[in-house]
Amino acid sequence: MKSKSKSTFGWSFHLGRLLGIDVYIHFTFLLLLAFIGLSRGLAQRSMEAAWDAMLFFAGLFVCVLLHEYGHALAARRYGIGTRDITLLPIGGVARLDRMPDKPWQEFVVALAGPAVNVVIGAALWVGLWIGGYWQPLASLSATSGNLLERLLAANVFLVLFNLLPAFPMDGGRVLRAVLAMRINYSRATRIAARIGQGMAALFGFAGLFGNPMLLLIALFVWIGAAQEAAAVEMKTSLAGATVRQAMLTDFKTLSPGQTLADATRLLLDGSQQDFPVVESGSVVGILAHRELFLALREQGDTAMVADVMRREFAVLSVDAPLETALDPENVEKGTAMPVLDRGRLAGLVTAENVGEFFMVRSALQTRGVSTAIRPATRPPVIHLPRVAPPILGRQAGG
Repeated sequence: MKSKSKSTFGWSFHLGRLLGIDVYIHFTFLLLLAFIGLSRGLAQRSMEAAWDAMLFFAGLFVCVLLHEYGHALAARRYGIGTRDITLLPIGGVARLDRMPDKPWQEFVVALAGPAVNVVIGAALWVGLWIGGYWQPLASLSATSGNLLERLLAANVFLVLFNLLPAFPMDGGRVLRAVLAMRINYSRATRIAARIGQGMAALFGFAGLFGNPMLLLIALFVWIGAAQEAAAVEMKTSLAGATVRQAMLTDFKTLSPGQTLADATRLLLDGSQQDFPVVESGSVVGILAHRELFLALREQGDTAMVADVMRREFAVLSVDAPLETALDPENVEKGTAMPVLDRGRLAGLVTAENVGEFFMVRSALQTRGVSTAIRPATRPPVIHLPRVAPPILGRQAGG
């Protein structure tokens, strides 16, 4: 059975799992819901008005959740999983395992979310038309009027707003997909990101003289566009590189029988933060610095490494693409990853040294210098049995 993922956003509560995807809600959304209900109830001195306002916003975020499931299920058609969906006050975020490989696939996945809102809006329109419940648009607002008609208007807004070419929103991703059909993916991302940041500047300017929510949206779009462009730039730069080229080869190991005092000495003697734990030639765990500090506070330095180490961890192969070190599951673990070369512990990979490799390679590419930067000599290795250890969490590239 697949274990529950952990939301990228802190202070998020797990609502459940639907269609194989974990759903979270951020606590600020609950605060917003309570604020809306309280303010509306006090304004009209009516508990019914408070419940109606909260019901509308809850219904709106159900539509947002279905919107994100549209993205997730469309991505699943192309073999791309979704780790989780988180509902935030400014919308929802579906965290895909990876982006689609082909521009037309990203085009479909990006449009799938707004398409869900079109279907919801059409269903509400049919229901209102059959039931004859239409009210004049002038009588509608976010907190008053026919609930179904307000939700219809909200879905129309969601479609129009999400299709604005403000990367990384849906419209921005559609724009990138269209551009990537004619130019390379990295350049298409940079163009879409610049347009997105331009749109963010307009949102921010409008927010200064009108709706303050636009300032929050502008910040989200600006940061999201910059992060997406940086991630694609790194992925493009790392294309063709293997784990062997970036791995650390000067590292220390621990055994399960050593104490945290031994680990502390190794930590203070150098810059290494996470230590592979080796027993009888096999990697049986990882002692991460976070767990080390926590255990030192709670158990002292006489505790055994075996009682503190992580027993589930990612493993990489020296010949695996370096991009695998950036897989969401590996990044989420947040520790060094042991690298095996034909069953032998040959090195470690951390997010820091992947970042340094990226900066070195980018600098060399700028000068037109070859990026084959690894020395010709083979690094020293610790011999391990050729049978993979039974307790490894996930072995990649093996």
